[in-house]
Amino acid sequence: MSPAALSDIKVPAPGFPEDFGQLTETEMLYSGAVRAVCTRLENLNQEFRSRQRRSPIQGITHRLKTPQSIREKMLRRGLPLEYEVMRDQITDIGGVRVICSYIEDIYELSAMLKRQEDILLINEKDYIRRPKPNGYRSYHLILGVPIFLSEEKVFIPVEVQMRTIAMEFWASLEHQLRYKNHSEIPEELRRRLTSIADIIFREDQEMQQLFTEISRIPDTKQ
Repeated sequence: MSPAALSDIKVPAPGFPEDFGQLTETEMLYSGAVRAVCTRLENLNQEFRSRQRRSPIQGITHRLKTPQSIREKMLRRGLPLEYEVMRDQITDIGGVRVICSYIEDIYELSAMLKRQEDILLINEKDYIRRPKPNGYRSYHLILGVPIFLSEEKVFIPVEVQMRTIAMEFWASLEHQLRYKNHSEIPEELRRRLTSIADIIFREDQEMQQLFTEISRIPDTKQ
């Protein structure tokens, strides 16, 4: 599917943001969209396992931003606390994280998701080939996921982050070091963190190469 604008996605507005208790309906919609993405990924993983006798996905986790977290993010970005602004600008209310075995698995799974005709591709960012300055690597998709209600179909944006086990290891620890320590991290320590990210990525590439070479060895047990 070609990229779609968030403004094209129809989502019922629950009177945001005067009363965050009124976000219940929105939370229901985003929760349904997240579950739908997880189900599709699990189905793809099962298909992969049946055809290639291995699972490309090592784990799937998901989360919803709390109303307070949404509010704080909008205030940090200087956005007016209006529902339409939230819908158009905050694309990670519903999030799914996919941990893959190898780098190529990430690209193959993302391509499978994007080929599904009823999913809208809103945005994608390849932080694997083009990492962030701090060394962060991951593959991000913003997908418009169809949710079928009693009288209509609506599309809900869901952020999907896909990374390898090694990338997840680095990202999790880097996040802890950056956000759990209230003091500014010195430049030398930031440089070391970035260097570790580069080392981990090279090991990821080596594991990918080993997997490719081992896969070419004829199976003598058949």
